[in-house]
Amino acid sequence: MDINDIRGYLTPALGIVLFVWIVMWAYGKKSRQVYDEAANLPFADDEDDSASVQAVVADQRKMI
Repeated sequence: MDINDIRGYLTPALGIVLFVWIVMWAYGKKSRQVYDEAANLPFADDEDDSASVQAVVADQRKMI
């Protein structure tokens, strides 16, 4: 067993772990509220919801 065999097993394993982590992050409970609010932004009134727009932007910055 040489280094190329190890790379052959390790690369797909790390790719799967990374994929699962990204999916969990994107569809997690913390992200759902932020995405729901962002999805409703086009339907919001510009004058009344300026505070909620700022809150969504602040939440998105926290996630990054």
